[in-house]
Amino acid sequence: MSRRPRPRQAMSGFTYIGLLFAIAILGFAMAAVGTVWSAAAKRDREQQLMWTGGQFRRAIASYYTNGPPGVREFPRDLADLLEDRRGPIVRRHLRRLYPDPVTGIFDWQVLRLPDASIIGVASSSTQAPLKRAGFPDADSTFENASCYCDWRFVYLPALGRVIPTIR
Repeated sequence: MSRRPRPRQAMSGFTYIGLLFAIAILGFAMAAVGTVWSAAAKRDREQQLMWTGGQFRRAIASYYTNGPPGVREFPRDLADLLEDRRGPIVRRHLRRLYPDPVTGIFDWQVLRLPDASIIGVASSSTQAPLKRAGFPDADSTFENASCYCDWRFVYLPALGRVIPTIR
């Protein structure tokens, strides 16, 4: 004597299989959303790096050009950009020392001349950037960089303009 399954039991099995498929599809969708969100967050950090690096570059340029009359020198420490006491009036070339947006901490590579003067900063991150082209002229050497550490925000007054890299 074989028992025939009741219609209710058969439906429970199909419901269970349907639920498993729904969970699998939801998992794939969540993975796709996570990937897109991760790329968007990385793009945002890249934009923040461009802005922050530009702020450091402008502050170094301001420090160099706005010293006492006849004195053109680079800062010796990044803190000099916060309070420039070389003249009778204290100048602030930078509001605060910003952390590296890519790493999230204050671990900038400080770019110096042989006399230890600071001419720029670069990220210490070795991650590969998403942005590879379409940079402004001042940052044109960032194109096809292999890591964020190759994005160097440098000010060299010898050419009278902002220079992105030193070699």
